[in-house]
Amino acid sequence: MNHQESNKPQFTHTVAIASGKGGVGKSTIAVNVAILIARNGNKVGLLDADVYGPNCHIMMGVNSLPPPQGKTIVPAIAHGVKVISMGLLVGETQPLAWRGPMLHSAIRQFVEDVDWGEIDYLIVDLPPGTGDAQLSISQTLSLTGGFIVTLPQAVSIADARRGLELFRQLHVPVLGVVENMSYLAMPNGERLDVFGQGGGEQLAKDTGVDFIGSVPLDPQVRMGGDSGKPIVISQPESQAAASLTSIADAIVSISTIQAEKQQSNSIPIEIVE
Repeated sequence: MNHQESNKPQFTHTVAIASGKGGVGKSTIAVNVAILIARNGNKVGLLDADVYGPNCHIMMGVNSLPPPQGKTIVPAIAHGVKVISMGLLVGETQPLAWRGPMLHSAIRQFVEDVDWGEIDYLIVDLPPGTGDAQLSISQTLSLTGGFIVTLPQAVSIADARRGLELFRQLHVPVLGVVENMSYLAMPNGERLDVFGQGGGEQLAKDTGVDFIGSVPLDPQVRMGGDSGKPIVISQPESQAAASLTSIADAIVSISTIQAEKQQSNSIPIEIVE
């Protein structure tokens, strides 16, 4: 669809949240981070690009979209965040077996045909792995950068490394690594390393990117997502919420620095003879 220039979405920062494999809590990180960034007065959008397994809308407590404006999709708004997800456009049980061109078209529509307005931070929740969605997003959006979510365990780290390297091949700056489900806090105060220890931090060190934090394994995180009230809303005093707040602050800080760097690199230099 062709739009007039005034109708094109304006994203100051576009931040991709990615993982090498499924089940690491990538969407949980994306949802909570989006809410926290919005809470600080920013205009935030959450684009669920996991077309084959969309669930950000469930975690945000959204089950429908507002009526469209002509052919323009109007995003839902929850917890101060504009939300768009394929899960809001198809039935709950409807499978999507799309090939690359259809997937690319859908992602492009989510960017160009949605009434985003002006957005300070667009958080893009990518599907796990290294496939067509990652390619489509990098071709459709000018990404400020991407953050990799992983578990501490070796198999998760191996897949996260592939996701990180794909970003680099696509010339998307890798801005940081987040380790999720780092440990379980036991009632007696001891720490149980369910999935191993230190894998995310070691990955960041090995690949030369920032390690921006870890989130403990907490059943309240799952319960908050299932209920549509993410843990930063339902349990703001929890250790998990505190960790997520620190991570959100780091994402804002690092993304701002990266955007300024990209802008300065794009400014033409006038040579005076």
